[in-house]
Amino acid sequence: MFGLGATAFAGGLMIGSFLTVVAHRVPEGQSIVGPRSQCPGCGAQIAARDNIPVLSWLILRGRSRCCGQRISARYPLTELALGALFVVIALVLRDDPGELALGLVFASTLVAVTVTDLERRIIPNKILAVSAVIGLTLAAATDPGSLPERLIAAAAAGGLLFVAALAYPRGMGMGDVKLAALMGIYLGSSVAPALLIALASGSLVGMAMIARHGAAARKQAIPFGPFLALGGVVALLVGPELIDWYLDTFV
Repeated sequence: MFGLGATAFAGGLMIGSFLTVVAHRVPEGQSIVGPRSQCPGCGAQIAARDNIPVLSWLILRGRSRCCGQRISARYPLTELALGALFVVIALVLRDDPGELALGLVFASTLVAVTVTDLERRIIPNKILAVSAVIGLTLAAATDPGSLPERLIAAAAAGGLLFVAALAYPRGMGMGDVKLAALMGIYLGSSVAPALLIALASGSLVGMAMIARHGAAARKQAIPFGPFLALGGVVALLVGPELIDWYLDTFV
């Protein structure tokens, strides 16, 4: 089990490093294949030794080697977050290779869109589209019988948030609607608790902001994508258990 966790963590660090490139380049319409990473301060090409996940940032003390430009802590934090997620997902879903593959891709997608939504207030269509194709392909290959449920869940989740976006366009964007639909593909019926967790956590943060800043907080927009990502991760790990608890308790 230690070997599985260590492998998952290393893989998460490397993919997390790649996702920071994706989150930076895709919203700007740049290629994620090339050129190699460049220093944002002076434009010099970053050497491979300075691109080691987390370790390079620590060795360089958060500054580029070429010109001393400060490197945002979001890079190592993103890498560490995905590494930790990969470990948990690998341990929880290790007995089902198909669900494990879906879970790792899903977590990678959620991390990527969380970064873009926090920094740019956008959830890129290209990331969602590629993830949807991968998710449907994996599901068709490993569990084709689940496809109807996944497609129905995608339509229901996307439709629910679409209605919310029409009713409250300042609080919900079409990127959130598409992300909810994507979550349905990966989670199936577990998308229901995912949306409830997202709405509950978003509401709690909103109420906390109002308590702190008063009426002025109503004019402060906060991205909803990270809350959807939180709900998606929880539902991925314990979604069926949450549904069973609800049915046993209230039905």
